[in-house]
Amino acid sequence: MTSIDIFGESQAFEHKALEIFRFQAQENPVYQSYLSNLKINPQTITKLQDIPFLPIALFKTHRVLCDHLEVDRVFQSSGTGGERSKHFLADTSLYEASFIINFEREFGSLDEICILGLLPNYQENPHSSLLYMMNELMERTQSNGSQYLSLEQGDLKQVLQKANQSQLKTILVGVSFALIDLAEQLPMDLSNLIIIETGGMKGQRKEITRDALHGQLKKAFNQKQIMSEYGMCELLSQAYSKADGIFRSPPWMKVYTRPLQDPFGAMELERTGVVKIIDLANIYSCSFIETEDLGKVYKDGSFEILGRLDYTQLRGCNLMFQST
Repeated sequence: MTSIDIFGESQAFEHKALEIFRFQAQENPVYQSYLSNLKINPQTITKLQDIPFLPIALFKTHRVLCDHLEVDRVFQSSGTGGERSKHFLADTSLYEASFIINFEREFGSLDEICILGLLPNYQENPHSSLLYMMNELMERTQSNGSQYLSLEQGDLKQVLQKANQSQLKTILVGVSFALIDLAEQLPMDLSNLIIIETGGMKGQRKEITRDALHGQLKKAFNQKQIMSEYGMCELLSQAYSKADGIFRSPPWMKVYTRPLQDPFGAMELERTGVVKIIDLANIYSCSFIETEDLGKVYKDGSFEILGRLDYTQLRGCNLMFQST
C-alpha cells in the first residue's frame, strides 16, 4: 500500500479511499469481521458513500491493525476513566508526515516558527499522540526557542511577554484547562501570539462550551481569535479551526455525518449528526472511523463539533459486533 501517494495530489481522494478500503477489508481482521457481521461483500463497494465506518469504541477492545505487521508504537487516549482506546501503529513515519505537512500548510515553514507548549498531564503520558506530535514539532523548532511551559515556573510571565514582542511567529498550544488557568492567573497582552487550544478539560475543570472558552481567552490575552485543533489517538491526522470553531481538514482527511437515529443512514450536509471520518494516513489501521462526536458538515467540506453522544454503548453498530 505504500505505492499510494497519500499526501499528494496524484490521485483523486475517492480513488485512494476505495483502494485503501479494499486493502483494509482484506488485511485488517477487526474491520473484516465487522463487515462480515454486516453481511457486506467488500467487492460490492464501488462508491465512497457506501463504505462502512468502524465504530471508534472498538479501539478500546480490539487491536485494530492489519495482519502480519509489527507494532512500531502504541498511542493511548487520555480518557479520565474507564477503558482507554489504543491505536497500534505499524509505521510512525506516516503520522509524522501527516502532522508536519498539515502544520506547515496551516502555519508556514517550521524554520520560521517558535512553539510554546502548555500541556500539563500530557507530559506524563508517554503514549499520548498529542505529546508525540508536539515533541516532534518542538524538536524541529528548538533553535527558534520552542519549549514547554509550566504554570508553576517563576519566569512564565516574562517568557510569554518576550514571545509576544518577538518578530518570530510564535504559537502557544495548550489544553483548555491549562489555558483557562493561565488566563485567570496571568492575564496579559498576547495579541501577537497565535493561541491554539486542543480541547477537553480532562477532568480538571467543569466542561464549558467552546464559545465560552474562547471568549474568556480572548478577553484575558487581547486576542481577536482563538484557534482550535481537532484530533484523537485513533487518527493520524488533525483538523484546525482558525476562527469560530469551524474546522478544515487536510486533503487526505474528510469528515461526514450520518443521522442520529440511523447508524447506516446517508451522509448529510448542514444537519447535526454523528461524525464519521476518513483518514487516509491510517492506512495500516482503519481509515474509516465513526466517532462518538456530534457535528455538522458544510458544503465546502468544513465542519464543526457540537458535543458528544451520550448513548454510545447502545448504538447498533457496536451491538452488532459483540458476537465476534
